[in-house]
This record gives sequence, C-alpha cells and structure tokens, in this order.
Amino acid sequence: MNTEENSEALRLSILGMRCAGCISAVEGALAAVDGVASVSVNFADHSAMVVGNADPEVLKQAIKAAGFDAAIMEGLEDPAAQEAQEEQHYRQLMKKAAVAGAFGLWLMAFEHLGWLPDIGSSAGQWLWPIIALVTLGILWYSGSHFYRGAVKSLLLKQANMDTLIALGTGSAWLYSCIVIDNYAVLPPQATHAYFEAAVIILAFINLGTGLETMARGKTSSAIRQLIGLQPRTARVVRNGEEIDIPIEQVGLGETLRVRPGEKIPVDGTLLEGHSLVDESMLTGEALPVEKAVGAQVVAGTMNQSGSFLFTATRIGRDTALAQIIKSVRQAQSSKPDIARLADKISAVFVPAVVAVSALTFLIWYTFGPDPSVGYAFVTSMTVLVIACPCALGLATPISVMVAVGRAAQSGILIRNGDALQTAGKITCLILDKTGTVTEGKPVVTSIEAINDRDENSILQLAASIESGSEHPLAASILAAAEKKQIKLEKMMQFEAIAGFGVSAMYNDQRILFGNQALMDLKKIEITHYNQRLENLSALGQTPMLLAVDNTVVGIIAVADPIKTDSLAAVEQLKGLGIRVIMVTGDNPITAHAIAKQAGITEVNAQVLPQDKAQVVKALQQQGEIVGMVGDGINDAPALAQADVGLAIGTGTDIAIESADVVILQGSLLKVPEVISLSKATVTNIKQNLIGAFFYNTISIPVAAGLLYPLFGVLLNPMIAGAAMAMSSLTVVTNANRLRWMKW
Repeated sequence: MNTEENSEALRLSILGMRCAGCISAVEGALAAVDGVASVSVNFADHSAMVVGNADPEVLKQAIKAAGFDAAIMEGLEDPAAQEAQEEQHYRQLMKKAAVAGAFGLWLMAFEHLGWLPDIGSSAGQWLWPIIALVTLGILWYSGSHFYRGAVKSLLLKQANMDTLIALGTGSAWLYSCIVIDNYAVLPPQATHAYFEAAVIILAFINLGTGLETMARGKTSSAIRQLIGLQPRTARVVRNGEEIDIPIEQVGLGETLRVRPGEKIPVDGTLLEGHSLVDESMLTGEALPVEKAVGAQVVAGTMNQSGSFLFTATRIGRDTALAQIIKSVRQAQSSKPDIARLADKISAVFVPAVVAVSALTFLIWYTFGPDPSVGYAFVTSMTVLVIACPCALGLATPISVMVAVGRAAQSGILIRNGDALQTAGKITCLILDKTGTVTEGKPVVTSIEAINDRDENSILQLAASIESGSEHPLAASILAAAEKKQIKLEKMMQFEAIAGFGVSAMYNDQRILFGNQALMDLKKIEITHYNQRLENLSALGQTPMLLAVDNTVVGIIAVADPIKTDSLAAVEQLKGLGIRVIMVTGDNPITAHAIAKQAGITEVNAQVLPQDKAQVVKALQQQGEIVGMVGDGINDAPALAQADVGLAIGTGTDIAIESADVVILQGSLLKVPEVISLSKATVTNIKQNLIGAFFYNTISIPVAAGLLYPLFGVLLNPMIAGAAMAMSSLTVVTNANRLRWMKW
C-alpha cells in the first residue's frame, strides 16, 4: 500500500452500508477530508482503510454527513465482542425476516384459499384498511433501515440498494392502498392488493442479508484467531514479586514470566530458562521451536514445556502479532484492478436500474394488455427488487478477504490485493541465495587432519583462535566445538587480518587460521592441497586452513547448506512453467554449486545488492512478469522493483514493510503456494463477477417482462426478492471455498 511520509493507516467500521453503491459515497466523503492521502472501502467487512493525517473525528463526521455512521477500530479488538456483535446483528435480521415472512405467508395463504373478503365487499371495506395498517407497521419494523437509507441517499442526490428496495416495497404498499380507496372506479383486473408481496420481499432480503452476514463472518475467522492469540493479562516481575496485570499495562524493558501452557503476551528476548514454543499459528510450522537464553519470542505463541523469564522488547501495536494483523487487514481492504472495474459499474448501476424500471412501467402502461396499470406496476417493481447489485459489490472483496485470511493461517502475509492478483501471472522468479535458497547459517561440513593430528585437536585450535573473532564464519566453528563439548584454550597476541583470517600465539607456537590468501601472505607452502581446496570450493564450501609454525596441520570446510525443501520448491515452480534464476553477491563457483544442489540452471553471481534491482528491471523490459524472493532487508530495492516482492522473514516489521508478500516460515515451498492461491483467487473472483453480471443481465430483462409475449411468463416480485438475496449468498459461499483450498 502506498502511503505518504509520516502518514498513518486508520481503520473505520462503517455502519449502514448495504450495497456496492454505498462504496463510492463513503470513499468520496472520506477522500474530501483534508489530510487524507488514500481511501479504500471494503464492502465485504463494512470497513474503510484511510491513509493520511486526518483527524479521526472529522472523518467520522464526514461519514455521518454522507448518511452513514462510523466507529474507529483500534488495537487488538476482543474477538468475543466482535462475534457477539455479529451474532446480535444476525439475530435481529432473522427476527425481522421471520415477522415479515410469517405475516406475508399468512396473508398469501388466506388470499389463495379465498378466506379473505373482496376489497369492495362490506367486510372488506373495514378488514383491508386494517391489513394495510398492519402491513405498514411490519414494513417499518422489518425495513425501516432500508427506508432511512433511501431518504439519506435522496438528500445526497445518490441512489443505492436502499433506494431500490424502498421504491419497490413502498410502491407495492401505496398501490395497494390506492386500490382499496378506488376499488369502485378501477377495472376488476387491476384491483389486486400487493401487501403480501411487499412484506415477503423484505423477509427474503433480510433473510439473505442475515445468511450473508453469517457466511461473511467466517471469512474473518483468520483475523479473529490471530487477535485471540494475545492473552489479556501478563505475569510481570516487579520489586522481586510476580504479579498478573492487564496486557495494556506492560512496559518496555519489563521482565515477564511465562509458565508451561501459557501464551506469550508480548515480544521479547529470553533472559533465563529454556523451553519449546509452538509458533504454528504465526508461521504455519507444526514443529515447536526450541528457545534458549538470547532467543526471540513472539506475542501470541504458546509456551509448551519449560518456564522462562524474558524482557519485553515490543508491546501493544508494535508487536509482530499486531503488525501481522495490520498487514492482513490492509490486504483485505485493498483493491486489485479487477475490483475497481466492479466499483465503477456499481456506482452507475442503481440509477440505471431506476431508469429501466421507469421505462418498463411506461412500456407496459402504454402497450400492455388490460389491466395495463397492474402489469406496469408489477413489472417495474420486480425490476427494482431483483436488480440490487449486492452480489456485484461482494464479488471481489469477499474473495480477497478469504484468500488473505487463508494465507495468514498458513504463515503467508499478503500485503495488498494487487500482489494477490499478480502473483499468479509471474513468469520469472528471482531467488536470493543466502537465507532464501540456503539456511543463511554456515556450518562446519568437514574437518581434515594432517600430519598425525586428529580432528578434535584441529577443531580445538580453530575454535580457540576464532573465539576472539567477529567474522561470520567464526560462529560456525565455535558451534561445532560446542556441539562436541571441546574445551577452548587461551590464545595470546590475537590479531585479526582483514580479508585473510586470524593469527595468535599458543604454547609459544604461531597459529594461523584463514583462507588460501593468508597462507600465501605468510609464505606457507600449500601446493599439495590445491586440488583438495578446489574440490571443496566446487561443492560450494569455503575451505579454511590451520597452520602451526608455518606448517599446515588441518583444513576445515564451512558451508551454508541449502534448505531441505529448496530443491522441491524449485521443481514445483518449474512445474508451474516459471523461469527460476538465482541472483547472489557470492562468487561464481559457490553460487553455481548451490544452484546445482537446488536444481537451478540460471545464475547471476557477484551482483551487488543495489544492482539486483537492475537485474529485475532488465527482465521486466524483456516482457517477464518478475517475482523476487529475498530476505526483505538487503534485497529491498529488488523487492520494490519486482512485480511481486516476496520476503523470507520471521514476521518482523522490517520484513513486513519491505515486500508485497511476507513468508513467516523460511520455507521456499510457500512461494508456489502463493502462486497457486493467487491463481485460485483470481479464478474465484472471475466466477463471482461473471455470475453477478450474468445474474443481472438475465434477470432484469426477465423481470421487465421480456418473456411474457413469447411464453406468458411474468416474474413474481416475491420470487425476485428471493433471487436477489440468494445471489449474494451464492457469491459469499463460492468465495468461502478458498478457505478449504489444498496446496
């Protein structure tokens, strides 16, 4: 999402939106407020994401002026409260549907069975006015929200779904009242009252909206699960005592205690203890992760075994969990290009439908059979009711919401709708080497002892001298020694020789440990080992030589091994027809060795970080749609240049901000998952849009009576109401299929 400098993203819950036509009204009202940089309204969850520096209260007032209401959504909302609110709304809609449906069905049944008196009879003259008043009360109880919305839209010179429903049901009631008052002067064929049609239409629409609300609520289950991960209290250590406090009161730098079976309340660093932590809800990784002193822990993950103390490094909205939720919400609120087309159509659709309804009335009134006024009324009302563009407005956002939520549950954060749409079109994928194809953590792969030395003594000397080094490879040597529980010796006169290695004294002996260039610098003979060194380099390993008093006594090889699933991921990507290229700053020998292990045939080596973006740009100029996979920090320029940037990270705010897609788990297998999800989502959106367009394209002419001259078929307004409601439910149900997608 593009934002201006120093701008913030604010999420608003919009109350009163009932159709796609409301989107343009809300967006227009918010965009007109000073300080707003961009606005994105999500009809699927009735929210708006506003980027900029506008006053929240001014935004709320702008929404109210547009005929809606708004509330600021802050922090990690209580999922139980959200569910309760949705449940209450659902029950209200069901109650309204039940009241309208019960009365309408009773009235329709009595009319059909002939149990009601004629309108012009003496009994009918007092009974039908009572029915009219009861119908009016039910219309207000079950449809007042539609009528208020229609009035507000009229005052703003706009039209939306409320306009269509209010015109359809209101005209049915008004026409029926006119029939009662003018029964004697109207032709007998035109003296039918449509009270039952008005209330049953409202029953169907409320039922459909209720079912849609329930189904739509399921699409946000991933967000609710993420919100529910954070505990409401935390156990902090203050003045030597452990006390439980609300999560909002935890401060930075505080020491917290987490016991077995408890959720970690905030982000932090382990101070004391050891444990296994289940991070599956954040990363999708089923296996628990071992945590020791110095390890990072993330809010919302579950402590499984040991008790430990940790210090809080991120709290509140700064935790990785809060950033993940923010990222998912931004993605769910963003609009891919395909959605903007639907929005534009929806904005002009309702006024067009009103015009078609008026034209239908005139045609039937002028050319229709007797009673022409009755036919004109029924057809124009049916057009109004059946044409509500709810399904059209839901078609894209509901699919995006489900897909982004589904991805989040699998440890994939999709930051915007465009990335979700574009990922499935990728033709060329660039992979960084270190930390992407490889583990990013060098390990000792072989130890070769020379001149009657043994491997442990070689490793002991190398680790002892490297204990004073800050070189990245030193950690791998020390880790190997620690694994074998080798005791380190104290070295004297330590010296780090930049670009070569290290030197020190031990028992009056000069110890050298470094690369081939160090041996050449110190005039140490290594000709006998050249072939061995070349073989190790060809395997993608970095050989280091250990010399004692100018004599080589050992060779230790260190390598950054490829991830266990890199080869499988590359094979899957090739199976999808994607060209895979590895771009790295490493030397060509090592780069080609790693690429060979991963099944990659195209390699660009010795490419500086700032030049990777140029590689991406060159491929784009060749017509490729380029995806870039990197660590999210050093590869930031290339990630930004790519059509879709995918960051392999641990969910930190830096990784989240650097790419379009963030893979929390370090597995490359998630990349083909993203591509497959993208293709499935775009297909789902197209199905929804085609279904919605087809529905409106076919239903409006049928409602207008196109089939009547040929087949004598005239659509009943009540059936039209049911069809309109079910079309929205069909779209939501189809989108929810993405929740069960198998990778």
